Amino acid sequence: MNPTNYYTHEELICTGNGYKPSNLHKWGPGVRDIHALHYVIKGKGYFETNNTKYALKAGESFIIFPYTEAYYYPDPKNPWEYIWIDFKGDEALRLLSMTNFSNNNPIAPAFPWDLEPLFHIIENDNVKIFERERSNAKLRLLLSYYIEYYPKANVISQTNYVLTAKEYIENNYWKTTLTVANIVDFVKIERTYLFRLFKEATGMSISNYLASYRIKCACDLLKTSKLSIKSVACSVGYQDQLYFSKVFKKATLCSPSEYKKIYSNVIDG
Repeated sequence: MNPTNYYTHEELICTGNGYKPSNLHKWGPGVRDIHALHYVIKGKGYFETNNTKYALKAGESFIIFPYTEAYYYPDPKNPWEYIWIDFKGDEALRLLSMTNFSNNNPIAPAFPWDLEPLFHIIENDNVKIFERERSNAKLRLLLSYYIEYYPKANVISQTNYVLTAKEYIENNYWKTTLTVANIVDFVKIERTYLFRLFKEATGMSISNYLASYRIKCACDLLKTSKLSIKSVACSVGYQDQLYFSKVFKKATLCSPSEYKKIYSNVIDG
C-alpha cells in the first residue's frame, strides 16, 4: 500500500524532503502541486516568483506555493547549500495561515538558531505507516517554529483569546487546583480585558463557564458510568463531595444521586 493513500486530503502530509550541496543547480521556471519549504544552510541564492526577485542567505527560508510559478538558482560566486521539505493537505493551509508566509511574501528571515536539523524528517523513501506518522509529527513541529518566530501580524484575534481560554478549561477542568488565575496566565493577556472578551462572547464569566462545564461533564458521568458520587466529583475537579453536591443541585435543581437515579431508570426502562 502506498503510505500516502492512508491519509485524507485534509491532513498535514509530508511527501518528501531533500538536500542540495553547494553547486550551480537551478530549478524552473515551473510549478509544483505541493508546498515546498526551503532553508538555506550556507551560501547565497535567488528566488523568483510573482514577478519579484528575492536574494537569500544562510539561515533564511523561502516557500513555493502550489501551482505558483517559481524559479530559484545559486549565487555564482557563493552558491548556496540548502535543504527542503515537501508537504500538502488542508491542515498545511491552516498552519501556514498563522505564519507571515504568503504568495506576496514567500520568504522568512533568519531564525535565532539553526533550523537545519528539523528539516531531516524522512530518512528513506520506503517509510512504514508508523514512520510516516513520525514524519508528519516532525513536520508539524517544524511549522510550529515558523508560527512562533515568524507569526502573522495579529494572528491571535479577540475571538482566539476566548477560544484559547475555553480550550484550556475543557482540557483542565478535572484539576481540583484549577483557578481563574491559571486560565488568565495561560492566555497571557490582561485579566480584565480577557474577562470582558469572554463575557461578550459567551454571556458568562470565566468562573461560571468553568463551573458550568464541570457540571455538564458530571451529568455525562452520572448518566453513563457506575462511578460513585465521590468519584464523579473528583473526576470533574471537586475534592469536596458535599460542595460538589451543593453546586450540582443549584445548577440542575436535583442532587447528584437523584439525577443518577432518574437517568438509570430511563436507561433501564
